[in-house]
Amino acid sequence: MANALGIDYGRRRIGLSFADELGIAFPLDAIPGVDESGCFDALVSVVRERKPELLVLGYPYNMDGSMGTRTREVDVFAEELERRFALPVEKFDERLTTYQAEKDISQTARARRKNRGEVDSQAATLILRDFLDSRDVASNEL
Repeated sequence: MANALGIDYGRRRIGLSFADELGIAFPLDAIPGVDESGCFDALVSVVRERKPELLVLGYPYNMDGSMGTRTREVDVFAEELERRFALPVEKFDERLTTYQAEKDISQTARARRKNRGEVDSQAATLILRDFLDSRDVASNEL
């Protein structure tokens, strides 16, 4: 299993998670989103520190499986990631990950944590875990 960086795309914040060769995903600190300054500088720093071999980017499908309104925006971001880091980018279904992340974080601490990006990074962790689980299932079916 390759080291992987999970990314929950956002305009204000980008949630991040990481999984090492053991395949255990855990949240990292969120970074500024694409509408904020320093987005790619922060990503460069994380990529240098963690040395992922793969980037797993949450992809915004609608509940019916059709493309969401932000898919083109995420496609452009994915192209920029590939260009800047020369790493493979896997787009992976992110339906309900933010909802589940908010549910997982206690009700009393939600507002405080949301401001610090913990919901975003928890969503990135769910995206990465689901991606890794889907690869495990596929390899077990062979």
